[in-house]
Amino acid sequence: MNPVKDFQVNGKRVLLRVDINVPLKEDGTILDDFRLRKSIPTIQYIVEQQGKCIIIGHLGRPTSRSKKYSLQPIAKRLQELLGRTVVLLQDPIGESVKKDIAEMKPGEVVVLENIRFYKEEEDNDPQFAKKLADLGDLYVNDAFAVDHRAHASLVGIPKYLPSRMGLLLEKEIHALEKISINPKKPFVVVVGGAKVETKASFLKAISKHADAILLGDLITKEVQEKGVDVSPNTELVYALNGVDGTFDLGPRTIQAFCEKIQLAKTICWAGPLGMIEEEKYEKGSLAIAYAIIESKAFAVVGGGDLVGFLGKHNLREKFSHVSTGGGAMLAFLSGEKLPGLEALEK
Repeated sequence: MNPVKDFQVNGKRVLLRVDINVPLKEDGTILDDFRLRKSIPTIQYIVEQQGKCIIIGHLGRPTSRSKKYSLQPIAKRLQELLGRTVVLLQDPIGESVKKDIAEMKPGEVVVLENIRFYKEEEDNDPQFAKKLADLGDLYVNDAFAVDHRAHASLVGIPKYLPSRMGLLLEKEIHALEKISINPKKPFVVVVGGAKVETKASFLKAISKHADAILLGDLITKEVQEKGVDVSPNTELVYALNGVDGTFDLGPRTIQAFCEKIQLAKTICWAGPLGMIEEEKYEKGSLAIAYAIIESKAFAVVGGGDLVGFLGKHNLREKFSHVSTGGGAMLAFLSGEKLPGLEALEK
């Protein structure tokens, strides 16, 4: 895969697929603009190189066209972050959008309305992908968080246009390869959340490199009940006790986890370690966060709930890499082929 900096974007129409799926209040107020901020470097690069930046993205999982899922608040926030005008175009296909894009000047930015308002997006309809491709001269994928989806804007457009990866996607892959390819030892993996079936392939794959895997309360119960096939050379460290059942890590578990983390040179953390929606159950996740930060290890964290939690406590910048992907990160580290990345390789 080649990076966007290999492109000559001057005067070109650049279709930029980004992940702008951020949490919103009912009134459209953005609760956390982390993903938007991560998209800024690639947008700025295109703009500074005098490309015409046409942003493609989605919000939520709309079943119909609804103001609730409009990208208007996203365009407004991007305008604030970029310090330049960002215009929302009401439709991603049709004569109107063609006309608007034809009138764009180099260095201008527009956002196409929520791509998931069209069922053809998730169906990966080739005709829909071709109509999108007709809007641009070049395509850039900077949406790592959805690259495990075989959608038209991710795998369809690259069939019709010269394609590259954006600066964020390049950074994500570089960071995750430090974990998946010869990580510095000892390598410790921390796994929270529940639903062991969604993490089984990840646990199996990551155990080939990990020295120890630390399992939160809920996933401890599931792993013990269902069993997970991991490398015999990897130590599974189960939660020893919890708070109010499985709502948070207990003191003995926190101590056991911290002892492993203190020795680590590489750490991967996926998923919160308690019911962090309630402040009284944040203690375990906070203790582990601070232990990882103090370890000075190369540390990657991911997963929407966990990333939001770390942002709430102003801790995100203290980690080596905070991934924008949850499912995509686990899929990548599991060795799965991500359709969005495969499309760029082809």
